[in-house]
Amino acid sequence: MSQTRIVIIPPAASMPAPFLTFDAGGRVLQRGSLLLEDSAATPDVRPDLRTVAVAPGADVLVRWLDLPVGGAAQVRAAARWALKDDLAGDPERTVVALGPVVGEGPRLVAAVGAGLLEAWIDYLAALGVTPAAVVPDCLILPAPADDALSAAVFGADMGLRGMDFAATVQSDLVEAVAGGRPLIRVDDPETLERLLAAAAAGPAVDLLSGLERKREVRAGGWRLAAGLAAALVVSPLILTLAAGARDQVAADRAERRTLALISETLPDAARASDPMEAARRQIAVAPPPGGLASVSAALFAAVEQVEGAELDSLSADPGQGVRATVSYPAFSDLETLRTALAASGLSMSDASTVEDGGRVVSEVIVGGAA
Repeated sequence: MSQTRIVIIPPAASMPAPFLTFDAGGRVLQRGSLLLEDSAATPDVRPDLRTVAVAPGADVLVRWLDLPVGGAAQVRAAARWALKDDLAGDPERTVVALGPVVGEGPRLVAAVGAGLLEAWIDYLAALGVTPAAVVPDCLILPAPADDALSAAVFGADMGLRGMDFAATVQSDLVEAVAGGRPLIRVDDPETLERLLAAAAAGPAVDLLSGLERKREVRAGGWRLAAGLAAALVVSPLILTLAAGARDQVAADRAERRTLALISETLPDAARASDPMEAARRQIAVAPPPGGLASVSAALFAAVEQVEGAELDSLSADPGQGVRATVSYPAFSDLETLRTALAASGLSMSDASTVEDGGRVVSEVIVGGAA
């Protein structure tokens, strides 16, 4: 008999992670909590157990967008472009996951900071859990057919779900976000468990689907630099009323840890007036593994995958990293190039992009995959 487990990611790693295990019919078989201090970090690899993680929806931006038809990479690029004004973090460090295509209407899109999603995955791994999917808590709620909003408490926040709307907000902001729409509260634990079972069986969106390559734990300086880059993400993802204020104590603690890591790994940056900004600059131009020859081969291969794309220049200078100028027909082609380089273990950041004579020209920096 196959089983499904829901693990709810808590706001802080020191807090317990509640879990429920369901049978194929949605009946609850087990309730409990996982704690890091109790975990031996041994993965639970039972073949009959599928795990779905529920993430704090306050850290996930959920929208319904009119998107073009195309491949997943191109559609994600279009969604990222449409969301650029709603994101506080770097769009290039934002994971965009797509919901299923439903008729000709708007498509569900969920966006989360890449560093935060990776932190959730690592946290679950420390609990011995490998999720098959990660879904924001607000999307486990049903969408009423009328103008009402479903509402349920998740920790200290409240998830809201309506037609083409979903968000998790602080409790004191619910009325402001609801804007006068009636609330259908889900207060009954059994009802909430049934919703969790339904979400586990068919998540509305899977944040893991937005990852463009499988994450691997690798030793060496690149892994350390990637960890530092993730630690430097200090802004909340969502610039909206629903985001609320962040815990200042936790933010101060994270900043101290980040500064300590900078001092240990990038001493030159630690001596700068703004250590975090100096560290970002050093990471952005750090040379990728394999040197210029390896990068050239990967770039040529990536460009060949985009019809009409050209590699106009390529250079590697100390302190400047490996830089290239590429031109291509459409803005969405940049995401195709980035995906192709990621498959070769390389990252690509966009330093500048302009339109020139009907073509798009980008100056990019190529580095090791974060």
